[in-house]
Amino acid sequence: MATMLQPQIILLKEGTDTSQGKPQLLSNINACTAVADVVRSTLGPRGMDKLIHDEKGNTTISNDGATIMKLLDIIHPAAKILVDIAKSQDSEVGDGTTTVVLLAAEFLKEAKPFIEDGVHPQNLIRSYRTAGHLAIEKVKELAVSIEGKSLEEKKSLLAKCAATSLSSKLIGGEKDFFASMVVDAVLAIGNDDRLNMIGIKKVPGGNMRDSFLVNGVAFKKTFSYAGFEQQPKKFVNPKILLLNIELELKSEKENAEIRLSDPSQYQSIVDAEWNIIYDKLDKCVKSGAKIILSRLAIGDLATQYFADRDVFCAGRVTEEDLHRVAAATGGTIQTTVNNVIDEVLGSCEIFEEKQVGNERFNIFSGCPSGQTATIVLRGGADQFIEEAERSLHDAIMIVRRAVKNSTVVAGGGAIDMEISRYLRQHARTIAGKSQLFINSYAKALEIIPRQLCDNAGFDATDVLNKLRQKHALPSGEGALYGVDINTGGIADSFANFVWEPAVVKINAINAATEAACLILSVDETVKNPKSESAQGDAAASAMGRGRGGAAFRGRGRGMRRR
Repeated sequence: MATMLQPQIILLKEGTDTSQGKPQLLSNINACTAVADVVRSTLGPRGMDKLIHDEKGNTTISNDGATIMKLLDIIHPAAKILVDIAKSQDSEVGDGTTTVVLLAAEFLKEAKPFIEDGVHPQNLIRSYRTAGHLAIEKVKELAVSIEGKSLEEKKSLLAKCAATSLSSKLIGGEKDFFASMVVDAVLAIGNDDRLNMIGIKKVPGGNMRDSFLVNGVAFKKTFSYAGFEQQPKKFVNPKILLLNIELELKSEKENAEIRLSDPSQYQSIVDAEWNIIYDKLDKCVKSGAKIILSRLAIGDLATQYFADRDVFCAGRVTEEDLHRVAAATGGTIQTTVNNVIDEVLGSCEIFEEKQVGNERFNIFSGCPSGQTATIVLRGGADQFIEEAERSLHDAIMIVRRAVKNSTVVAGGGAIDMEISRYLRQHARTIAGKSQLFINSYAKALEIIPRQLCDNAGFDATDVLNKLRQKHALPSGEGALYGVDINTGGIADSFANFVWEPAVVKINAINAATEAACLILSVDETVKNPKSESAQGDAAASAMGRGRGGAAFRGRGRGMRRR
């Protein structure tokens, strides 16, 4: 009787949605698998593209995993974790975003039968983390260093890495052309970690092979005033002055007031304004600079003044381009024209204004610092050029990582199959349930070569059986064999120059394992209801609109009563 009279304890607000236990965990796994199914068909050289149309009417065509995941408006809280790991993979190494999503989803898919059979998630998590650690150690063991190579050999190796990344992109047909361009751009900036030192400028029109690399800076001609066409458009070994000031007549404020006792004094005020601007322009010319760039406006008076003295000027240059010019030419951006010395002026071998398609570009080449490069992209449709830019970004990131980490592994699913074989072999030495869990982790790694086959239209079962047989050879000679996209069979990926930086695979395995363990560790989801005040405000505003706002009208303070 006492038990029946105990009061009910209410912890959460009314309307709170709670889900817990095994059904909740299985729901999270199903959501992550559904997200992976969206990007599954984009993997590899024969991957398909996705066309995404947002509510603003913008259309994006891409097969880049990170781009697709960002544009998908995913609301499931567990599935958002896959979006986060795709973004982290993109920002950290630039490529392998589809791989990391597929691996995480496959780890969860392999764990699902064990969860349904009542295995505690912590047992799975412990085994998955052990398997992930072993897999990363195996990748490091199989990696081949490119240190100690000559410059030409190193450029060739890096171009192979870039070509592997580009082969799965929209511009894969011209991968060799763009791979060498990307390698030259990355080597041009040296040890500079700033990605914006490599500029990518898009010019619609022409074809892909009209794209070119500038070992220096190129940017679109800015807005110009009358007199600009009279300025020289080509210089050899010019000095360059970079400014962050306006060079135009400043009008007074609307409420400015000047009182004069003598009308003749008015002319002296006008002359003073003109003297200020002429003094600035005169100092710019006396500095010896033949090219003057400013982040702020250069007016029509200044433009004509410089044209009369054979000086080139451009105002409203974007901050990013101005900083890239400073890095390349060795100049320093000035906020005043007083005491401009030679040390703050930049220089380059050749400056010219060049027509590219329907646009005119200012091009600085032969820069002494050489810490920047610009790729000018040509192509037909705007969506195509946008996707080409994303593809080049991935390739640039891959080459930068390969330069810094200097180790590469075989691609085409070869490294995944070898790690899978190694983990299966290791699992046989373990007693207990962990053997099953590590085996399931090893099986999940086969999703990469399997999906490569599916996307290319090959018989995945047949190809994977051949790969398992080759990788199982005791001599280890089959460790570098992966899927041959061209023939539908298997081939030595390393000999065929299908390479990728080891850091890409290490980061993908690490991120996918952590994401899978994180989702497996969640056993309850609590969704809080909207606060009553927010609901009340919404209802009140709706009522006010329904009555024409009459609900909010009333007597003001001090109004006379009737």
